[in-house]
Amino acid sequence: MNTNDEEKRPSPEALLKLAQAEEEKSAKGKLKIFLGYAAGVGKTYAMLTAAHQLQREGVDVVAAYVESHGRAETDALLQGLEIIPRALIPYQGVFLPELDIDAVLGRRPGIALVDELAHTNAVGARHEKRWQDVEELLNHGIDVYTTVNIQHFESVNDVVAQITGVIVRETIPDRLLDQAAEIRLVDIAPDELLQRLQEGKVYIPAQAARAMEKFFQTGNLIALRELSLRHAAIRVDDQMRAYMETRSIPGPWPAAERLLVCVSGSPFSERLMRITRRLASEMKAPWYAVYIEAPGDDKYARENRERIWRDMRLAENMGAEVATITATSVADALVDYAVRHNVTKIVVGKPAKSRWREFLRPPLVDQIIRRSGPIDVYVVSISATGTREEFSPAARKKTPWSGYLIAAALVGGATLLCAALSSFFSPANMVMFYLLAVVMAAIRLGREPAILTAFLGVLAFDFFFVPPYFTFAVADTQYLFTFFALFTVGAVISTLVAKGRKRMETMQTREVQTASLYYLSRDLAAAADTYTIMQAVHKNIRESLHAEIMFFFEDGDQLKLMDAAEGLAPDLKEQAVADWAFRNQQPAGRGTSTLSSAAFLYLPLKTSINVLGVLGIRLAKEDDYTSPQHRLLLDAFASQTAMALERVQFSHQAEQARILLTRENLERALLNSISHDLRTPLATITGILSSLQEEGGGLNAAARRELLATAGEEAARLNRFVGNLLDMTRLEAGAVKLKEEPCDVQDLIGCALAHLEQRLGQRPVTISLPPDLPLVRMDMGLMTQVLVNLLDNAVKFTPAESAIDLTVRADKKSLIIETGDRGPGVPDQDLTRIFDKFYQVPIPEGAAGTGLGLSICKGIIEAHGGTIRAENRAGGGLLVICRLPMKTSGAE
Repeated sequence: MNTNDEEKRPSPEALLKLAQAEEEKSAKGKLKIFLGYAAGVGKTYAMLTAAHQLQREGVDVVAAYVESHGRAETDALLQGLEIIPRALIPYQGVFLPELDIDAVLGRRPGIALVDELAHTNAVGARHEKRWQDVEELLNHGIDVYTTVNIQHFESVNDVVAQITGVIVRETIPDRLLDQAAEIRLVDIAPDELLQRLQEGKVYIPAQAARAMEKFFQTGNLIALRELSLRHAAIRVDDQMRAYMETRSIPGPWPAAERLLVCVSGSPFSERLMRITRRLASEMKAPWYAVYIEAPGDDKYARENRERIWRDMRLAENMGAEVATITATSVADALVDYAVRHNVTKIVVGKPAKSRWREFLRPPLVDQIIRRSGPIDVYVVSISATGTREEFSPAARKKTPWSGYLIAAALVGGATLLCAALSSFFSPANMVMFYLLAVVMAAIRLGREPAILTAFLGVLAFDFFFVPPYFTFAVADTQYLFTFFALFTVGAVISTLVAKGRKRMETMQTREVQTASLYYLSRDLAAAADTYTIMQAVHKNIRESLHAEIMFFFEDGDQLKLMDAAEGLAPDLKEQAVADWAFRNQQPAGRGTSTLSSAAFLYLPLKTSINVLGVLGIRLAKEDDYTSPQHRLLLDAFASQTAMALERVQFSHQAEQARILLTRENLERALLNSISHDLRTPLATITGILSSLQEEGGGLNAAARRELLATAGEEAARLNRFVGNLLDMTRLEAGAVKLKEEPCDVQDLIGCALAHLEQRLGQRPVTISLPPDLPLVRMDMGLMTQVLVNLLDNAVKFTPAESAIDLTVRADKKSLIIETGDRGPGVPDQDLTRIFDKFYQVPIPEGAAGTGLGLSICKGIIEAHGGTIRAENRAGGGLLVICRLPMKTSGAE
């Protein structure tokens, strides 16, 4: 084989990556983006032109939503294309036209044209954003052509704001740009665009004048054009790299990089994440966004959880892998996470603290750099430009004025106590009472009131107990050190106590969440079926979140309500929202951006394989739907429930597989038994009949009688076997109906012995039967068959001269029939298995059985409400004990 051919062969990893990409593309529709840098460059015109070309080639193209903005050339291009009627959404007394997703899905075109990808839908539409509409169409296998400008992508939002001074509110996730099968750059020169704007081809004159004043300036347009060209070039480079990699074309492949950024809850986190996203895009590297909850270091995380939640969702939309960690040191936790995930670069913001604050407490970036080791640290500027909202002290949790008044009251109380005890304590010892007040304020009121307590304590101590009294003057300068020590120790104590209090509150929150998940996991682990799982989830969600839930499961082609809390009755609209969440495998309803007008939140019960159902939740408070703690806990509950349902499903499938395997084994045993137990007597009978037919005249009478007797025995054996098969089938089908009547046990034994007279021959049978046995209600025919099978078994597996013991006795509740022999017995591990169908212990030479006799006995005895068991006898042999309930002739 040629060595060069081997070198050019794609690696298995490259082929696997290509196969996975192709599989993902084949499952979803393909997205083509017509990308521009500003309104008026001709994106819609280019999309419609391409649509007409495809239509001429026979492709099924429809205009799902195209906005012409009154441009004549655009309206002309819409001629000849099928236009999907728009959905009219009522809003404040008017009807707003939006994309009708259901109409497009019902039409199922080859390609759907959807203009203005970044558009925000009217309130009441299925999705909040049009890009979500497009994702739903793609998930249903419909190809989409769409238009968008570069400034609407999340990762460049801050850069656009810095360039133009305008914050773009309508943004879309960068993953759409990454997932696009094709990007077509629509570009014209900025001067030509300004000329079109002046001619009224982009906006009406009044709007055009305002646009030229603010946004449409030559410098802005040049910068935006560069952004669009750069992103298009990056995409082309990605395609070229993929082509070279799958075909093993040598090239300067860079080493794998991984980037990490820390989310803190500050308004600058968005800028840091966008910068990290752009770096990751340029380096072709994955990136991570981590929020580290450190109660000792964080000042306002608890008051900004909504901001943190939004930042984490924004990072996910931009393609990051997100995580939340609880730690006491942000720097240590960040570096430890980076090491565990092989991160090569950490992105942090430049500190904005004053120099004296940096001296008192080293900036986080310095701590990270000292601990980073071989990991590169990128320090970027984080000015307030481009942030969507500024953080102000008002955003923090304020201490009510009552807290400060109580702090003053504590100082007053300490002063009165010191005055009462002034004759017993020196002024230096009185300081301890003021420190006690500081500790009480820190525990009950917080850090700020505690610091005020320390400050007022210094003033009160100076005013009342330091000479000269009732003045703030100090005669002895040594007291100045006492004042400083009192205030410093008070401030330190208040800070430490406040940190401990915050840490305790955080741990309590974590403990509640962990306990909730533990109790749910414990209950789900003990649940053996779907109903028990639903009841466990009902109980735990009600206790943890004071919420009510519903379960929806697939029933044929529809989603059906299977269980709901008392009083919950979802209407058709709510069921439609649940069905959407199930079909699209995404959360929907209250608190989401999809069908948010619904009364419930619907979470799909997803596993790694498929979606098993939908969990509908109604929370106690409206704010709970957007609370990060509630959403995280609900997501965890949904995941645990889905795994439990999957476990039950797998258990059911395993049970079905076991039953199927058992059935196959029985069928195989039946075939084996039939092949032997039918063929052997049939072969014997056929041979005897052939001998009689061919040589009948040459045989004497004795030989003919012997042959006929042998044929008769084999025919009887065959009859018994077929009878056993029929009896077993009737027992399993429940077709055996007992004909109970008062029977004499002595007659029962006599009938069984008469049936086996020829089989027993001269073999001794010892019968032990009490003379005073009453008549017992039983089915005489079936019980005779039981005794026949038991005695026949004893004959078959014991020597010819061995005796058989038949013992009958009774107690107050049962009639006991025992058959014993002196054969080889049965291995202890097989004593219960001998009553299974087709199970046979090793058969002595000359013995033949079907493995059905004892199984039939068990079925008949249990039909009478009795039991049967076997045990080995002392001295050798097997004892089979049948116990029937004592139904005497007088018991009706």
